[in-house]
Amino acid sequence: MSKVIIIGPAYPLRGGLATFDERLARQFMKEGHETLIYTFSLQYPSFLFPGKTQYSESPPPVDLNIKPLINSVNPINWWSVGNQIRKENPDIVLVRYWLPFMAPSLGTILRIVKKNKKTRLIGLIDNALPHEQRPGDHLLTGYFTKALHGFITMSNHVKNDLRKFTTKPVHLVHHPLYDSFGSKTDKAISRKKLNLDQDAYIFLFFGFIRKYKGLDLLIEALDNLKTNINVKILIAGEYYTGEDEIRRQIQMSVSKDKIIEHTHFIKDEDVGLYFSASDCVIQPYRNATQSGVTPLAYHFEIPLIVTNVGALPDLVPTELGYICEPNALSISETMNKMLTFDTKKFDVAIKTEKKKLSWENLTSIIYKTAKENN
Repeated sequence: MSKVIIIGPAYPLRGGLATFDERLARQFMKEGHETLIYTFSLQYPSFLFPGKTQYSESPPPVDLNIKPLINSVNPINWWSVGNQIRKENPDIVLVRYWLPFMAPSLGTILRIVKKNKKTRLIGLIDNALPHEQRPGDHLLTGYFTKALHGFITMSNHVKNDLRKFTTKPVHLVHHPLYDSFGSKTDKAISRKKLNLDQDAYIFLFFGFIRKYKGLDLLIEALDNLKTNINVKILIAGEYYTGEDEIRRQIQMSVSKDKIIEHTHFIKDEDVGLYFSASDCVIQPYRNATQSGVTPLAYHFEIPLIVTNVGALPDLVPTELGYICEPNALSISETMNKMLTFDTKKFDVAIKTEKKKLSWENLTSIIYKTAKENN
């Protein structure tokens, strides 16, 4: 049995990274390892956080050992937490990295832990560089990466970015499937609970709303869509940026009566309702590395439309959906194709593909990376 510490978002924080880290911790525990999560007492100062709240309203997970101790802006705290983790003497520390803002705190903590000469430090890298880059990002990521023994990422794009900073091992693994949101429910029941049209073909745009995710392109594509089918787009997620611009676009849209706005944070217990109520998940992203929305679509067995950016196309073979270019015309044409998609082939193919995206596969790659000499 090994001792594993995950450093990253977890309860009381909310969002996709927290959900992922908690699910991964449960997998380590299932495999017999002592597992702790060190998360943030302060993740972002409020002036840097564009959403309504960083914190979950759900009850705490009783099965996990979570220590909310890291203050991302307090260097004294970094030394304290680093020494505490060093004294824990873990075999593996797996640290999430998604934003250069986190590099000073995480990089310093890792350097202190490294002094025990035992712990293997593995980075699980969501983004080596952010979607919206700023001066200093390369310097910060360089500081963080130098502290680690090896890396895991879920995108070839990120793997290539990491090569700008390190020659150490970088392993690629597909995002595992989320299985903590319950099972798919009856479409009619889900739509009734969400007060949605029973007869519509619903495209789901799910997750935090930011410029790079291309919601404006989707609205423009809907305006261009030529079909007699009753099509709706369901926007399910909280605005991070661009709320005023999107709301103006919706008001000016010739299709505004086809746009359903549930623009608030979607609680974990409600995620299944939105996917079960939908006919297709659409990700019209301008750029991306990977996305946690795609595995959710897999889990709930919903066809996909994704743009040809980052790792998004890697998980969408022709039997599971369509790939389009990140512009309104291509998105519109692909939405039209999806209206006659072969769901029988999809139903067979999705069950085969789901077997490839296990949490056991991720933990085995983590163990492999930890054993490499570097």
